Amino acid sequence: MSNRTLDINCHFLPPPFVEWVQKTGLVMPHMLERARRIPTMVDLSARLAAMDEFPGYAQIPCLAAPPIESYASPAQSPDVARAANESLAELCAAHPQRFPSFVASLPMNNREAILKEARHAVEELNAAGVQIFTNINGRPVDGSDCFDLYELMNKLDRPVWLHPYRDEKFSDYASEKESLYEIWWAFGWPYESAAAMARLVFAGLFDRFPDIKVITHHAGGFVPMLENRLSPGLDVIGNRTATTPKRPRGPQRESIKDAFRRFYADTATFGSALAIDSAVRFFPGNRLLFATDMPFSGVAEAGIRATYEAMDSLGLGEAERDAILIGNAERLLRPALTHKTTEESVAG
Repeated sequence: MSNRTLDINCHFLPPPFVEWVQKTGLVMPHMLERARRIPTMVDLSARLAAMDEFPGYAQIPCLAAPPIESYASPAQSPDVARAANESLAELCAAHPQRFPSFVASLPMNNREAILKEARHAVEELNAAGVQIFTNINGRPVDGSDCFDLYELMNKLDRPVWLHPYRDEKFSDYASEKESLYEIWWAFGWPYESAAAMARLVFAGLFDRFPDIKVITHHAGGFVPMLENRLSPGLDVIGNRTATTPKRPRGPQRESIKDAFRRFYADTATFGSALAIDSAVRFFPGNRLLFATDMPFSGVAEAGIRATYEAMDSLGLGEAERDAILIGNAERLLRPALTHKTTEESVAG
């Protein structure tokens, strides 16, 4: 049984990028400061040592949350995104077997710069795709600026990674100013994923771009476990509240449930076999990809191992297991996989 694996959702802060940010005088938010204290987030030798524990294992890294637009102004964010993407591209060029490509960051609060940076990252730096977050400083992901990006990524045939995000300022109750007990993260992030997916479905994303590729984090958030709230539940949309539009722009081609199944999902669930099993059952066989959320999934090696163990506990057939570990990623990311991740070429 092969263990060739491509981890498509893991995080790294390249030291050159961190140094660049510090020199600019930007104040790093708490989440980035916390991330910098994780050795395998910033120390390449520690990162490679953790990866060495798993022969055949490679990564497609992206920046850690929070989004660039949450701490950089519209005037600053294009330079921050460019510095991040060039630092990750240098990492991939130096270690192509370990990091065959990366996920680019974008200055989502600077409309004029979004498409420019996406093109640069894909066409010049060989990014596997781009990452956006489930809200853009509180704005929805179905705005016109986002649809301009989706149109471009559809033409470039590169995926959009959809990462959940909200912070403690998203309170749990209207009477409070902040979320308590990190509810904003534990329960808010899966909700963010589900809400963003719904906005894209009902905005007609898949009707307009049937072949677009959107990868959702953490096994699709709450969506797989709410299957029948999608259809038949949302088939009667508009009947429960007077303000809900009765004629959303999508889906037109298929049932609501099938429209949600057009998303891709990953296995980054902190090693939860239950969550991964839900994703296996909900998403089509070619739309689930291996990911660990390293190094946020605990001790780096433990997080990777826990995800492998969760996968192995499901009793998957060898072909289905291999598809999730690497086959689906090879197919989805083929345009970017021009290097080797193991003794075999990822690109086939």
